[in-house]
Amino acid sequence: MKKYLAEMVGTMVLVLMGCGTAVSLNCGSDTASVVGTAIAFGLAVVAMAYTIGGISGCHINPAITLGCLLSGRMNAKDAAGYMLFQVIGAFIGSGILFLLVQQVGASGTTTGANACENGLIAALIAEIVLTFIFVLVVLGTTDEKKGAGNLAGLAIGLSLILVHLVGIHYTGTSVNPARSIAPAIFEQGDALSQLWAFVVGPFVGAAIAAGVWKVISCDCGDKCE
Repeated sequence: MKKYLAEMVGTMVLVLMGCGTAVSLNCGSDTASVVGTAIAFGLAVVAMAYTIGGISGCHINPAITLGCLLSGRMNAKDAAGYMLFQVIGAFIGSGILFLLVQQVGASGTTTGANACENGLIAALIAEIVLTFIFVLVVLGTTDEKKGAGNLAGLAIGLSLILVHLVGIHYTGTSVNPARSIAPAIFEQGDALSQLWAFVVGPFVGAAIAAGVWKVISCDCGDKCE
């Protein structure tokens, strides 16, 4: 149960800090707001990686959990528990942010929810590709034999900054179903009607990443070539 609670707390922090920065900076209004939001999401991951990594592995993202499940690093029961508590944590973070924004009377998005103005097919493709890259980094850096050891958390956080810098213009960047589900419920409107793309895309990207990592990391000699 401790690892599930750790995932809940970690996801809450990610959503509150990342989406909170997006709201505070009015992300997308200028280059500085995009960079600031990207850095906030990355720093939240780094902070949580070194806080709860030793307890749960710090997935704080259902797409990462799916990648670990398909890679044989965890069983289905734990994967389901992780995903459930990640979504719960996202709702807590979104709820806190919603209340804060309501109190100060901010305009525009109140939760940092994803909504795409460039077409859902383009958004779906972007989410698949960006999540593939992000989850591949996670699987590679956390591998017991080939990973980055204590530097894994830093590498993962920096990669999240990278995918946000690329993706914010196109989709607002999710690469994390929990991070999108809870804010969309609070935001309603386009964010809710387009939510499916920000759930399906990350899961598909994660599945592809798991398959690719299995192929390029296998130790079966000539059979892999």
